[in-house]
Amino acid sequence: MTLLEDYATWKLIILLGYFAVLAVLAMYGFHRYAIVRLYRKYATGDDPEPKRRYSDGELPFVTVQVPLYNERYVVDRIIDAVCRLDYPADRLEIQILDDSTDDTTERARRRVQDWRDRGVDISLIHRVDRHGYKAGALQEGLRQARGEFVAVFDADFIPKPDFLRRTVHHFTDDSIGMVQARWDYINRDFSLLTKAQAVLLDGHFVLEHTARHRSGRFFNFNGTAGIWRVAAIDEAGGWEHETLTEDLDLSYRAQLAGWKFRFLRDLTVPSEIPVTMNAFKSQQHRWSKGALQTARKVLPAVLRSDFSWKIKLEAIYHLTGNIAYVLMVILALLMPMATLVRIQQGWYEVLLLDLPIFFGATFSICYFYWVSQRETGRSRREILRLLPAVLGLGIGLSINNARGVVEAMFRYETPFVRTPKYAIDQLDESWTSKLYIGKMSLSPIVEAGFGLWFSYAIWCIVTDVGHSLASLPFLLLFQFGFFYVAFVSVSQSLSRHPARQSNHPPQSA
Repeated sequence: MTLLEDYATWKLIILLGYFAVLAVLAMYGFHRYAIVRLYRKYATGDDPEPKRRYSDGELPFVTVQVPLYNERYVVDRIIDAVCRLDYPADRLEIQILDDSTDDTTERARRRVQDWRDRGVDISLIHRVDRHGYKAGALQEGLRQARGEFVAVFDADFIPKPDFLRRTVHHFTDDSIGMVQARWDYINRDFSLLTKAQAVLLDGHFVLEHTARHRSGRFFNFNGTAGIWRVAAIDEAGGWEHETLTEDLDLSYRAQLAGWKFRFLRDLTVPSEIPVTMNAFKSQQHRWSKGALQTARKVLPAVLRSDFSWKIKLEAIYHLTGNIAYVLMVILALLMPMATLVRIQQGWYEVLLLDLPIFFGATFSICYFYWVSQRETGRSRREILRLLPAVLGLGIGLSINNARGVVEAMFRYETPFVRTPKYAIDQLDESWTSKLYIGKMSLSPIVEAGFGLWFSYAIWCIVTDVGHSLASLPFLLLFQFGFFYVAFVSVSQSLSRHPARQSNHPPQSA
């Protein structure tokens, strides 16, 4: 084989691989259009009303569970919030499920005693053995719970007093097994990172949850800000910890058992978004890995079920969507090479290669988040300012999240690493002297390497005067995304207060 023939073969391999990855990414991209279509078809009007409402004398007994693990900054806030829930005291109990290894336990004990002295039925259940992590704590609490229904709130949430009265009446329909509220964010405007996170989460809750719920597809409890019928949990097999997303796992098992769920788009529960990139990456890694673990566990049962093919297809997209991150990493490797191979190609060939990624992936994402933000009342100008950061953050996270997906595929076990909370709700507050700031991993080096790889491709294009610049926007977007995530990860790690860096309680043991 001559050198020229060898070059032509590699060129063909690169372009075929590029097209193959684009085709699958476009498939997931067009699914976002399908979600928006379902939303526009089914999501008109307010939330569904309960079948009927309990009279005050009928209100059922409810248990509220608050799982904790090393939450010294928010433990008082969440205990105060759940103790202020507006519900008859003789039909409400509160369980503080504490697995902490630091002073959170003592803080919780003092706060619990304070509220007990005021007549609130609240107890602290402390486990020394964290078997099963959050799922284990919830299951342990259920063994002692007296409620017919159980509401769950993570430590960074602040339920409003009317939460139970706005959700419990939906259980007058005996087929309802769970009611989920929408998340809201007290620190949405803290930084560009938190603003971008809020947009990503709004897309999930406003569009995906609403579309799936109202069109009769599977959707899931999000681990917090929801209330379960205990019978639904029991019939589905209880909380299990084989996956890192025990909420998603239980949700599918319960719906396969015949229980219906309800999502209340108009009922919001304030929460705290991670303010550091490394905390956010840890959370996203857990979610990405857990979703694929859940897919391996429950998808066979979904496919064997009697549900329609439309419901099964949506479940496949839902549970396997994070595979797109692996494809993004492969695309990031191939795109500069494919661009360099095409430097001497004509304009039509450039369009043939670049337009699919724009319409199938990039534009679908922009359209998806544009609709979600317009539905939440954001202005067009504000959305346009945030979209580049949202796209860049999603691209930059692809390496971190792809690692979680690959670990799930190869059944590589890792512990449940909780997301640290710092009670940051003001723009002028600082997190740099807080405990729980995780150590930086090696991922920023890889992310920066990808950014340099795209920088080289960009340099090749701009220095070749005769080449079309049609590929340049995509390359710049990928370059920005990888450099942004790498830079923020490193800069935030270096900004930690020196006195605190050696005093971090364990986060995953």
